[in-house]
Amino acid sequence: MLRNKRLTGTRQARRFAIVALFICLAALSTFAQRRERLVDSWKPIHYDVDLTFNDQLTEIEARTDISVEVLAQTLTKVDLDFGDMAIDSVLVSGTATKFERTPEMLNVMLASAAKRGDKFKVTVNYHGHPKDGLIFAKDADGKIAATGDNWPNRVHYWIPTLDHPSAKATVTFTVSAPQRYQVVANGKFITLTGNAATSHWKFEEAKPIPPYCMIVAVNEGAIINSPDHATTNLLYNVPQRDVNYAPKGFSPAAPALAFFGQTVAPYPYEKLALIIGATQFGGMENSSAIVFPSGLFSGRTSDKMSARFDVPKRLEEVVAHEIAHQWFGDSVTESTWADLWLSEGFATYFAGLFVEKYDGEDAFREYMRNAAQRYFNYEKQTNNPIHDTATINLMKLLNPNNYEKGAWVLHMLRSQLGDEAFFKGLRDYYNEHASANASTEDLRSALEKSSGKNLKEFFARWVYGTGHPQYELGWGWHEGTSVVVQLNQLQPGDAFLDPVPVVFTLNGKQERRTIVPTGKSTNVSIQLLDNPSAAIIDPGDTLLKEIVSVKP
Repeated sequence: MLRNKRLTGTRQARRFAIVALFICLAALSTFAQRRERLVDSWKPIHYDVDLTFNDQLTEIEARTDISVEVLAQTLTKVDLDFGDMAIDSVLVSGTATKFERTPEMLNVMLASAAKRGDKFKVTVNYHGHPKDGLIFAKDADGKIAATGDNWPNRVHYWIPTLDHPSAKATVTFTVSAPQRYQVVANGKFITLTGNAATSHWKFEEAKPIPPYCMIVAVNEGAIINSPDHATTNLLYNVPQRDVNYAPKGFSPAAPALAFFGQTVAPYPYEKLALIIGATQFGGMENSSAIVFPSGLFSGRTSDKMSARFDVPKRLEEVVAHEIAHQWFGDSVTESTWADLWLSEGFATYFAGLFVEKYDGEDAFREYMRNAAQRYFNYEKQTNNPIHDTATINLMKLLNPNNYEKGAWVLHMLRSQLGDEAFFKGLRDYYNEHASANASTEDLRSALEKSSGKNLKEFFARWVYGTGHPQYELGWGWHEGTSVVVQLNQLQPGDAFLDPVPVVFTLNGKQERRTIVPTGKSTNVSIQLLDNPSAAIIDPGDTLLKEIVSVKP
C-alpha cells in the first residue's frame, strides 16, 4: 500500500520522533523481539464467507466456513484470530462444538484429536458491527458504504482467520445487500441473483492470497468497465461524483498491467477492480480489488502533471504502486513482517520503473532522488535495519526503510548486476514463489543464481544492517603520471563496500573510473594524463549515498 500522504511536514516529523523514542526504549530491553503467529499446527486452505448487510449498512449477519488442514502430529483445538463480534454458533464438520474466547482469539475445541494431514471444516456464525477491518463510512457522495481495510492484521475483526501474511488461502464471498447497492470483492464475479429488495453477489478468488488482502466493497457508487481488457477484466468502482473523471484518472492502470506483465509474468488474478472507498492508506493493494481513498481525484495546488497521461504525477505513481503489489505482496507475499520490504520496496521501485518507461530517464532519476531524500530524513530519526524484527507496532513498519530504502536496494542491485541478470532473477524469484510466500533470503538466492555473484555481503550491509554511505573524496597529483585518490566514508558503523563510480574532469574532458572501497578509508592510485580540475561521485545515481565533500 501507499503510506497516507497526509503524514507530512511537521506532523510527520513528530511522528518519526515518537517512533524513534519508542525504538530507543525498546532497544534497552533484551526482549525487544516481535512475536509473530506461526503456521505450524494447522493452516487454512479456503474461506467461504457469507455476509448479509442490513438496509443502512450498520451491521452484518455472517457465516464463515474455514477449510482446515492439520500440520501438527495431533491437534485438539483450532486457534482463530477473531474480534469481539457476537457468536451465534461454532461447528466442526457440521456438528456444534465447544469454543472459548480470549481477547482477539476464538479457540475452537475438537471433539477428538485430529492427526497430521486431516482436513475438516470449521463454521462460525456471528453478527454485529465490527470495530475495525470492515469500515462503515460515508463516501464522497455522502452515502453510507462498507469497505474492507485490513492491513496489517485487522481482517479478524470481521472474518475469523489465521491473521498472518504467511497463512494464505483462497476465498469465496457471497454478499447479500439491499438492491440499490453495488458489490465488489476479491476474485472472479460468479453470479448476481435476488429480487427487487435484495441482491446476492458471489465472487471467487481461486489463488491463495494473504488475509489482509481479503475484502468486500458495498456502496451506491458506479461500476465502470474499462474498454481495455488486453491484460485482464479491468473495472472501476467509484462514487457518482467521480464517474466522469475516473477513466482518465485511472488511465495509467492498463499500461501498468501490461508493463508489469511483460517485465515479470502474466497478471496473476481473474480481474482488477480499482475502488474508491474507505481506507486509511494512500492506497491498499487488496488482491484484484485495490482500494484508494475518497480524495484520490481531488485537485491540489502542488500537483505536478504527468506529460504522458495528463494526470497528476501522484496519481500515476500510486496507481502503478498498487498494481505492482498484485505481483509483489499479493501473489508473492512476505514470509514475515520483517520481510515487508519485499512488498513495499518492490511496489515503490516498480512504480519508478513505470515512470522511467512512460516519462523518461530524467523523471525516473527525480523519482529516485526524492525517495532517497525521504529515507535520509527518516534515518536521522530512526536508524533501524530494513529487516526489522524488533518493532512491535506493525503500523510503524510503514516507513521509508521498507518503501524508499527498499526501492533503492533493488535499484543498486540492478545497477551492479545489470538489467539482464537483475530482471531474470526477479522473474525466477516470482515464478518460484507465486501464490505463496518468500523471504529476503529467497530473493538473494534467486539473484545470486541469475548473476553468478555472491550477494551475502551486500544483503548483510544493506538489508540486515543500518545506515548509508556518506562519502568524502579528495585527490592529489603524483609525479606527473597518476592521481592519488582518497575516498572516506564518514557514516557511523561499518563501511559499505559497493563499487563507487567517479567521473574526473581534466582539460575539459571527462574520465570515468571506479573505486572499490576496502574499508572506511580507501587510497588508490589512478592513471590519468593530467591533474583533474573536478570530480563527481556516482553521477548516474546508482548508489544510495550522501556526498559530504569533493575537493582536491
